[in-house]
Amino acid sequence: MPTKRPTPRVALLIESSRSYGRELLMGIASYVRVHGPWSIEFEEGDPAEHFPKWFSRWNWDGVIARVSTPAIAEILGDTGVPVVDLSGSLPDAGFPRIRSDEEAVGRMAAEHLLSRGFKNFAFCGFNGMDWSDLRRASFERRVAEAGFECQVFQKPGISPSSAEVDGEHHGELQERELMAWLKSLPKPCGVMACNDARGRQVLTCCREVSVPVPDEVAVIGVDRDEVFCELSVVPLSSVILNTQQIGFEAAALLARLMDGEATEFSSTIVSPVGVMARQSTDVLAIDDRHIAAALKHIREHACSGLDVESLLKVVPLSRSVLERRFSKILGKSPKTEILRVRLNRVRALLAESDLTLAEVAEKTGFEHPEYMSRLFKKKVGVTPGEFRRRSGSTGLPAK
Repeated sequence: MPTKRPTPRVALLIESSRSYGRELLMGIASYVRVHGPWSIEFEEGDPAEHFPKWFSRWNWDGVIARVSTPAIAEILGDTGVPVVDLSGSLPDAGFPRIRSDEEAVGRMAAEHLLSRGFKNFAFCGFNGMDWSDLRRASFERRVAEAGFECQVFQKPGISPSSAEVDGEHHGELQERELMAWLKSLPKPCGVMACNDARGRQVLTCCREVSVPVPDEVAVIGVDRDEVFCELSVVPLSSVILNTQQIGFEAAALLARLMDGEATEFSSTIVSPVGVMARQSTDVLAIDDRHIAAALKHIREHACSGLDVESLLKVVPLSRSVLERRFSKILGKSPKTEILRVRLNRVRALLAESDLTLAEVAEKTGFEHPEYMSRLFKKKVGVTPGEFRRRSGSTGLPAK
């Protein structure tokens, strides 16, 4: 009779008071439900603030952690067991990493604000924190590609080795400077906050200095933290990270490492899902009232089979004038914008529902799912089925 394989003992060192950490844990749980069992230990709170006393009591087979400080990296390195890092803040720590595609996050936020017609842009983050700086750099690049400049809140940052919650506390101390900065921005302005906590703070400061949101300042955050987004002064738009998939992929990688597979040091990135638009960006910063009306109609009706000919019935312009103004103001054609809105909806439905491809096509204005699939592959780079698998925190099969 073969020897029964012992259950791996795994430590999870993940801050769990925020939705991001909880979503990571849910992704790990999804993997373990199918491929376990594992004996798992974790606790509420932030290991970077209070490293758990129980960690030294056991011999671990593997660890999944957000390695945010050199002290944690040293402790984990001394264990000699496989470690998967979900932070990436310390690239020299030597652990394989899985994290969000921060470049795609910044670009997606910029695209959202550009689609609202903004010409003035700003970024508010936590200077010196790896993930915030990467999002800022990508946001700035996309804004520059569109021909605009980006103002950055430049209050001195924190040590890159500091914990995330320390960075947010540091940010709370800057509110007076943040209020002055918001008042000084050219208006109307589209502002990206590095995460929803920072976005909520920006919205609060706007209220304190009587800057109307979204009319003068539109704000988008990152994480889709429902508590922060819904309890903000104005409901906060947010880039949706594929956080459960990050946790799932981390657990799968750790399982391979614990099985002795030789895996070279690497960094794996997981693409964000899309944007959850709320009131904080529900505005069109366009002086041309006809183009503003066209964009509003596209947002509301793109998934109902809208085409350019139908759009011309709403906007009293000739096709050539409409396309010329669209290109001048937004750098794209009306047809391109219609397809962008529809494909964004396809992405969201693939990631968040178990609808078949035929049902997704029907709900997004595509007459034939085969055409939708070809167009999706061309624009996104993967098939709808592959995108759903990569977004498969719910474990739903492609249909």
